[in-house]
Amino acid sequence: MRNSVNYQRFLQLVEDANPEGEVVIVTDNLSSHNSKSAREWLVDHPRIQHAFIPVAACWLNLQQGRWRLFRRTAIWGRPHPQPRKLRRRFVYRL
Repeated sequence: MRNSVNYQRFLQLVEDANPEGEVVIVTDNLSSHNSKSAREWLVDHPRIQHAFIPVAACWLNLQQGRWRLFRRTAIWGRPHPQPRKLRRRFVYRL
């Protein structure tokens, strides 16, 4: 769902699944969520309201943390970093 057309299809499915009342969608500031075509689509569908997560508050998006854990444990994910070893060991003797 990385483009405006697919995002608008998703919004239409959400609207069809919730025929009554107001629908509030909380999203991040992805360009497809805030594009001109998406804003024009939202004008034609006043029941759907957008609430954007602030730019500097990505920690509010709980999905990001789950994706991080998923990527870390995935088979083809980045391997865990090796523990750092001390480069030098100083021993003082009197």
